[in-house]
Amino acid sequence: MSISPPDKRSVTPGKAMVAAVSGYAMDGFDLLILGFMLPAISLSLALSPSQAGSLVTWTLIGAVLGGIIFGHISDRLGRIRVLTFTILMFSVFTGLCAVAQGYWDLLAYRTLAGMGLGGEFGIGMALIAEAWPANKRNRASAWVGMGWQLGVLLAAFITPVLLEVIGWRGMFLVGLLPALASFVIRRGMGEPEAFTQHVDVNQGLSFSARIKLLFADAATTKASIGIFILCSVQNFGYYGLMIWMPSYLSSNFGFSLTKSGLWTAVTVVGMTFGIWLFGLLADRFSRWKIFLVYQFGAVVMVVVYAQLRDPGTMLFTGALMGMFVNGMIGGYGALISDTYPVKVRATAQNVLFNLGRGVGGFGPLVIGLLVSQWSFTAAITMLALIYLLDIAATLFLLPKKQGQDDVLGAIG
Repeated sequence: MSISPPDKRSVTPGKAMVAAVSGYAMDGFDLLILGFMLPAISLSLALSPSQAGSLVTWTLIGAVLGGIIFGHISDRLGRIRVLTFTILMFSVFTGLCAVAQGYWDLLAYRTLAGMGLGGEFGIGMALIAEAWPANKRNRASAWVGMGWQLGVLLAAFITPVLLEVIGWRGMFLVGLLPALASFVIRRGMGEPEAFTQHVDVNQGLSFSARIKLLFADAATTKASIGIFILCSVQNFGYYGLMIWMPSYLSSNFGFSLTKSGLWTAVTVVGMTFGIWLFGLLADRFSRWKIFLVYQFGAVVMVVVYAQLRDPGTMLFTGALMGMFVNGMIGGYGALISDTYPVKVRATAQNVLFNLGRGVGGFGPLVIGLLVSQWSFTAAITMLALIYLLDIAATLFLLPKKQGQDDVLGAIG
């Protein structure tokens, strides 16, 4: 079967940024509004607690599958066209959730919508790496990472208001709006020159061949393992903290829903600042050293936070903890883009990050088990230990070069 060549029109750094940020913002927006809507959905469709929880689980499973599949397709067919398709897929199946009549059809729609979401992070990061100059790649990738936080904040502000007015079915219909935005984003945009220059090689590689390139030699294998560890720790810590902290604050300090919501908002602001700062520092100094600063900061701040008892201090410290714990995501996109060549870049982004997201999905479960055996304080304190694994991976597995393409020459 012949494959039509990618669109030859140019893509500017600004347009590439809009395309990448909007896609990742939808990811954060969707996951948070689903959390808000679960009680209403459960009541309307008579779902059990396990069925309601599985809607989130299968959304994440779909994201892992979609990331792996669409990363390869993006390396084969192009960044813009596949990014547009994933947005359309997400939008269509999110809209179909509005007409779900029971658990099984809703579960299917959520899984397929998750597949659309899963492709966007890696494709967006690959697009940014190829549309922006290498010496600004860290800050550009960090801005994409901030898209998730913007989506979370948007959902936190509008969902409590809209849910009361239009109900959970109406909220899912809001998910159709990205379908219109995807056409606007795609209009007038071509593929990055870095991609079109390698189009024949890109289209000639099978999925298995691309996966093998992630383990082409000892240096590449070390890098892939190290990046997978970083992505797993990142997601494990993020989901573990964000899912359980409201319960921790409520049970230990009697925080109301409003106070817990304020903590969440302040923490997200801290995370957003941390991502932005990481990108800025990583372009100016060695990225692996900035990773170490953030990882040590995460260890210290998680331990310190677990010992606090003053609500005012906890609010400020929560923002500082969020800065270190989630700020590191500002470096992953540039790290992977610098490590792997164009022909495998989106595949590497989506496979490594989404497998890490799959591991991270166990964060709330593990924290919950630790809470049941000991206490919230002990569980949160033990969470700090995973960042020691991050430090080891950064020191001994990650490549130290940055700001250029095809760092690992064996797979270039």
